[in-house]
Amino acid sequence: MDLAAVTAQFEENFRSRGELGASVSVWHEGTEILSLAAGWRDRQQTHPWTDDTLVLGWAVTKALASACLLHVLAADGIELSTPVAALWPEFAAQGKEAITLAQLLSHQAGLAAMDAPQTSVLDHHAVAAALAAQAPNWPPGTTHGYHPRTYGFLVDELLRRRRPAHTVATYWRETFAEPLGLDFWIGLPDAEADRAATIYASRAGGPALTGDFYEALADEKSLTRRAFTGPAGLHAVAAMNSPEARRVAIPSFSGIGSARALGKFYAMLANGGSLDGRTFFPARALEWMGATQVSGPDVILCLDAAFSAGFMQDPTGADGRKTRTLFGPSTQAFGQPGAGGGHAFADPENRVAFAYLMNQMEIGVLPNAKSLSMVDAVYAALPGQRKESDDQTG
Repeated sequence: MDLAAVTAQFEENFRSRGELGASVSVWHEGTEILSLAAGWRDRQQTHPWTDDTLVLGWAVTKALASACLLHVLAADGIELSTPVAALWPEFAAQGKEAITLAQLLSHQAGLAAMDAPQTSVLDHHAVAAALAAQAPNWPPGTTHGYHPRTYGFLVDELLRRRRPAHTVATYWRETFAEPLGLDFWIGLPDAEADRAATIYASRAGGPALTGDFYEALADEKSLTRRAFTGPAGLHAVAAMNSPEARRVAIPSFSGIGSARALGKFYAMLANGGSLDGRTFFPARALEWMGATQVSGPDVILCLDAAFSAGFMQDPTGADGRKTRTLFGPSTQAFGQPGAGGGHAFADPENRVAFAYLMNQMEIGVLPNAKSLSMVDAVYAALPGQRKESDDQTG
């Protein structure tokens, strides 16, 4: 398989797309077929970016948290049609008793924005209790909207209810990261801090922020703005570079690791749940990951979006064809991008996995040309593959 075009696009990121430091990892049929790392961990260009550089992945963390909960649910024989309140009784308050696990995991539960947004993002128990006590933002089952900050708390609380000795962070390390040798943490240990890159906010002077999402984000009273600002704390990009912030385990956005680790995890999912001679997921859990639960207008992102149980997918039109191709051509693909340009997904149909992480963020919460140009090149290189490219990046 000739991946020269993928390498060319990676190099183009540094030539013309303003990249600072980045890694990409591509897998096919359970084997890594491309690993590239280049650039710098800091703007002063004193620390080169290498294969083992760790970097904040932002929302890519949500997928890892989802996988942990799905692993527990499958092990316990719990179906996604089960009401959340059956596992978390306090959640039934304010008309939420019928919300199912499937709805919660696919951003339909209506808890994207907190009624008590001042609750600290550092206090899991307070955030979980506040979400359990409040009414949903919309009638359950009527629409969906991305839960940018609250999602990880909901998933973490459910896992803790089933596995009291664990949090998502500890379950991730013990069940997946350590057995697979993955350099990825939800809450970075001090011993690994020297390998972490500095993350940088999008640069001033870029394109104007236009569109429904940015208008909603600028409106202090909008549901979108409320969803992206509560619970309180760690809103500034620079704040996430402190040792204290890196230590905090927030399954919504604090995962730190390497592209290779992320790619290997998705390679396992794309390879039938097995890798390195071990099976990590039963077929039932993989079906949950690939089966679309909802597709259409997202009231938080203000564009069409689709979700399976715990993962983002590409939305489809009435003809069943994708209307956006962030995750390659397959309708079975699933993953989770990170704010600013990080991207990772699994494609079980073609047994492909892709992961891209970088430290110079760009405007937007969906993948941009830095990663999507490489995704297109990967599929163009696969023998016999159809290619549905799309310039939309959200």
